[in-house]
Amino acid sequence: MPDPDSLLWGMIFGAIGLGYFVYGKNQGRYIVMLLGIALCVFPYFVTGLLPMSLIGGALTLAPLFI
Repeated sequence: MPDPDSLLWGMIFGAIGLGYFVYGKNQGRYIVMLLGIALCVFPYFVTGLLPMSLIGGALTLAPLFI
């Protein structure tokens, strides 16, 4: 069973991903929409807190650089 910190961060990144998905769909920006899907899905596969925060941070900041 995952620890509470992983669940909390997974929920935060999922909420950010949902926002990216809705924004990307409304604006027609498919890269942002795909990043939103990735942010919603990756916490299911990454269980460690440090890798989760690094991957989630990179995916969250990716639209700023693309």
